[in-house]
Amino acid sequence: MELVQVFEDKAPEIVFEWHDAETGAQAWLVINSLRGGAAGGGTRMRDGLTRDEVISLAKTMEIKFTVSGPEIGGAKTGINFNPRDPRRREVLERWYRVAAPILKNYYGTGGDMNVDEIEDVIPITEDYGIWHPQEGIVNGHYKPTEKEKIRKIGQLRVGVSKIIEDPDFTPSRPKKITISDMITGYGVAASIWHYYKLWHHANPSGKRALIQGWGNVGAAAGFFLAKMGVKVVGIIDISGGVFSEQGFSLTEITELFLHREDRRLTSPALLSFQQADAKFWNTKADIMIPAAGSRLIDQHHIDLMLQNGIEVISCGANVPFKEQAVFYGSLLQQADSKMHVIPDFIANCGMARVFAYLMHRDIDITDDAIFNDVSTTIEKALKEVYANGGKDSFISKTALEIAIKKLI
Repeated sequence: MELVQVFEDKAPEIVFEWHDAETGAQAWLVINSLRGGAAGGGTRMRDGLTRDEVISLAKTMEIKFTVSGPEIGGAKTGINFNPRDPRRREVLERWYRVAAPILKNYYGTGGDMNVDEIEDVIPITEDYGIWHPQEGIVNGHYKPTEKEKIRKIGQLRVGVSKIIEDPDFTPSRPKKITISDMITGYGVAASIWHYYKLWHHANPSGKRALIQGWGNVGAAAGFFLAKMGVKVVGIIDISGGVFSEQGFSLTEITELFLHREDRRLTSPALLSFQQADAKFWNTKADIMIPAAGSRLIDQHHIDLMLQNGIEVISCGANVPFKEQAVFYGSLLQQADSKMHVIPDFIANCGMARVFAYLMHRDIDITDDAIFNDVSTTIEKALKEVYANGGKDSFISKTALEIAIKKLI
């Protein structure tokens, strides 16, 4: 893992820091490198976010692009501010006004924790003359002619905001659910499907799953897992938790998806967070989906997962283990050796892959084409891991080594 340490320790190429005079909010745009002439990574907001967290996320994005494409550098914007503050929108508007020249030339962004691609990023950046939040990647990496730029931007504008029509990919046709709402969670679920096909030569139908977090990633992953026949037996988020010994039906999962409030779990059967947290980590299951946030899983959680039969973790959240190391700390190493851990840069690469796909020539912008492209991308990455030493254990370690070699 020496190469991983070299990559982790290398200082990022650009760290842009901003202080909002009106609210005291802080923001950092970290560009780990301008590999390929550009860098990409979403915008997140949370109270207590730090510069170091943004650096680690930018490095994770660079690894992710070795799976999703294009061959560019990793970046991330992080805003240290309470997303429930009524001044949230103003903070975002002032931030994107400052960042607009960078977004125009060599940085592409999107939604992330507490920042929505469709509701926040696209309309605000449009007000500052950005054709699409990925425009900097189009300009910096592809260096297109004017005609090519118009085509790529047009594909991005149509594809990312596309309302899903195919009932195979949405829990509700009357409700306007977009590609960006579902695609990351779909990729997490697809990684479970391909894991079982490759490592167990079977499908995951009948397996029991726990989902931590019920935002867009967790809820979409739960929906697609249920469609595969996986029994989701426990769901927890900051609001509390719900449980079903026999596994929630697809209809029940769909209801839990559609009746979220502010992307949080609601149910008449909702247990308090304290009650749910104790029950969740002591529930027997095969599959664990951490999708609630970064650095939440500690040693105690790993011990309980091992005790209760978890065999595979698919990381819906970036850097889900509570440790200082960016990529392969002691907690991930322990989990990776005793369970199979599908790393975040494979499992949750869905949105990054959609952006990459929509910048290609001669593509179909249909639900089936976009979702199947994400599934195929994840399958290809896991096949490479399986073929290069990850057959028995250490999936994350093998995947990291493959990715770092491509970068260094």
